[in-house]
Amino acid sequence: MSGRAEERERLAAERGYRVYGYRWVVLGVVMAVNFMIQVLWIGYGSIIADAADYYGVSHQLVTLLAMVFMIAFIPLSLPAAWVIDSRGFRVAVGFGVVMMGVFGVLRGLAGSNYSLVLVCTIGIAVAQPFLLNSWTKVPANWFAPGERATAVGLITLASMLGVGAGLALSPVLIGSMSIGAMQLVYGGLAAVSAVAFLALARERPATSPGPAGEGARALMLDGLKHALTVKPFLVILAVAFVIMGVFNGVTSWIGDIVLPRGFGADDAGLLGLVMLVAGVIGAVVLSAMSDSQGKRIRYLVLTLALAIPSLVGVAFVSTSLLLYVSSAALGFFIVGALPIGMQYAAEVTYPTPEGTSNGLVQLCGQCSVVFVYIMGPLRTDSGSFAVSLVLMSALLAVAAVVVSRLKDAPPRAGATTGASASGGPLAGSDGAVIDAAAPVGPDAPRPPAPVG
Repeated sequence: MSGRAEERERLAAERGYRVYGYRWVVLGVVMAVNFMIQVLWIGYGSIIADAADYYGVSHQLVTLLAMVFMIAFIPLSLPAAWVIDSRGFRVAVGFGVVMMGVFGVLRGLAGSNYSLVLVCTIGIAVAQPFLLNSWTKVPANWFAPGERATAVGLITLASMLGVGAGLALSPVLIGSMSIGAMQLVYGGLAAVSAVAFLALARERPATSPGPAGEGARALMLDGLKHALTVKPFLVILAVAFVIMGVFNGVTSWIGDIVLPRGFGADDAGLLGLVMLVAGVIGAVVLSAMSDSQGKRIRYLVLTLALAIPSLVGVAFVSTSLLLYVSSAALGFFIVGALPIGMQYAAEVTYPTPEGTSNGLVQLCGQCSVVFVYIMGPLRTDSGSFAVSLVLMSALLAVAAVVVSRLKDAPPRAGATTGASASGGPLAGSDGAVIDAAAPVGPDAPRPPAPVG
């Protein structure tokens, strides 16, 4: 037996918990279904005029096909969180992916019948909260404490890539097929990802990835009451509202924001793409850095503070290079802050269930759509969005100051961050964890976890 294997056996006996290589399979299928739900949501975003002609309706009714997702999320967020926390993410996400796959395929089969397409879209929208609200639950069940923000960052990456794919692929696909056929392709891929999740996802490994008792959580209602009394969590809810408000507002109005400075539609599309790609990179890189150092507040303050000059650049610079740099920096820091904030919310509200805390954060993020509507009336006679963008910068500054007064959640017994000297992930009071590659079944025994 090698020295490393002997060390793992010894630590397994001493600690009684380990991380399994199968966690990456579970994370992979969760990423896949989150990717596809975003494709189904945004698939009409870059072909609004073509879709209006195809369905014989107004541009506003095509836009409604995206808006119903936000409308459905608000009343369904907390019920979805309750299912995740009481029945487990496999049941909750399983319900969501079945809805996504079935109604995704039916939307494609509906052809040019707008009424049927709208009904099917509502069915897909019902599924979304069950997927989005599980972002922190899956890492909590499968990943060591020092890996969880990274895992949330990877799910965020998949979600953002889904948005980018839906925007980029739709104009290409309708060049060779009808919009109905395109939606059937999307629905078919969603159904495949749903089958993969149902076949491969497991609720939890045979043994906990963290210290005994670390996974014990309160009941959903008690956890909700507790979370709403935790001041740092309330701050994070407000910060999530601002972060997503800035991102949604800028990406929704990017064409009109840069138009008065002589930039056209092609520039606007590229700027949005640059912001999205940089956001994906930020979500992964900053989450990994936060995990490696075990610091959440430091990175939240950093992202909020550095997003301010980036947003000012988007608002005022008139040269192409600086505008692209500003857009990339804004996406990197704004999107990068989100998974760190979600993981901090899950940590600081313990023992509130992860689905409950994440559901509330996601709900506040969805409500930030009001930023998009407020920006219109604040537009000046010359077409400038400077007023609303400066106000957003001020909100980011206030958020950075308020967050800087918070403290990281105290580590619970045995939790740690970083990586072991031998290259494996860590979890344990001495900075080590056992990495076992074998997958486990859905009915694997769970070790008892004392509460308190």
